[in-house]
Amino acid sequence: MQKPATCLVLNAGSSSLKYALYNLTDMSLIQKKTIEIGAAGYDAAFASVLGLIDSMNVQTVAHRVVHGGRDYAAPQRIDAKVLADLTALTPLAPLHQPHNVKPIALLLAKYPKLPQVACFDTAFHRSQPRLSQLYALPHAMADEGILRYGFHGSSYEYIASVLADYVGSRAKGKFVVAHLGNGASLCAMVDGKSVATTMGFTPLDGLMMGTRTGAIDPGVVLHLAEQKKMTAKEIGNLFNKESGLKGVSGISPDMRELLASPDPRAAEAVDLFCLYAARQIAALSVDMGGLDGIVFTAGIGENAPVIREKICARLKFLGVVLNDVANHENGSAIHQLDKPVSVHVIKTNEELMMARHAVAILAKPFISPAKTFK
Repeated sequence: MQKPATCLVLNAGSSSLKYALYNLTDMSLIQKKTIEIGAAGYDAAFASVLGLIDSMNVQTVAHRVVHGGRDYAAPQRIDAKVLADLTALTPLAPLHQPHNVKPIALLLAKYPKLPQVACFDTAFHRSQPRLSQLYALPHAMADEGILRYGFHGSSYEYIASVLADYVGSRAKGKFVVAHLGNGASLCAMVDGKSVATTMGFTPLDGLMMGTRTGAIDPGVVLHLAEQKKMTAKEIGNLFNKESGLKGVSGISPDMRELLASPDPRAAEAVDLFCLYAARQIAALSVDMGGLDGIVFTAGIGENAPVIREKICARLKFLGVVLNDVANHENGSAIHQLDKPVSVHVIKTNEELMMARHAVAILAKPFISPAKTFK
């Protein structure tokens, strides 16, 4: 029996290679796996992916690519021009972009006729008004592309696509979606469109994260450079890999470990994480002109009732009140029903969103961006 045509979704990182395989006919999930990149290195891990392409009738590959810059405001079929553009964006997401791009280059060389699609974390946020994208920098710098891009777009787009299944016609309202994991951000959505988000020019901005600082006074950067004589590379490593939950607690970037720890530094890190999140949810309500609901998603958002409780406890003044039983049971609706702001837990599915995009693009004639972008 002939195997069904499939779509392979790849999310390549520095320490792991995640993949999901979908049936192209009905978009059912065939298999999903995380391959750890151990001592054998990336090539050994990637060999498993090559085996899938050869054995599972893969007709298209969708890649998670963190940064699409200004030009790529939607998923894009990949050719040599696109690959070069995405590689050039590496300085904007140095922890992610090189790893996202590597399998694209390898597959383009080995299977030049296999359609590949890049799905950008930044694309969903291109609907934001200009003011939400600007920094208070000289105008010329915005023209050069120093803008607030935002990330976690595939996750937010998936939540937007299913929100009506949970809240009906209220999905057209004003929601903050909290993507809380090792990387964490918030997105203000009105009628399913992004109007503001907490991450900015890079995935370092916004909320406190597992190892990342989130928003920080630029004066701290100057102090570290001028007074402590730290290099740009050292500061980047500090802000990206040694801060956040890991830095504040001195214990771990893993929220599960911190919640289980009796160490007061762990409790302080957890409380600071929740303060950052609550503060920014309230701030995003300004961008929307109100708040109808909150959605928690991703690893922490979906699985940590105490974090949701701590965040929402700070938002009672906005009408956010949880149903404690529903919250601790990880129910889909966890608010008190007589309160004005609904609160939901929705499992995200970035892989399925990417597969849908790849299938849609596969059905269209391919026009190289070299012919469309200046």
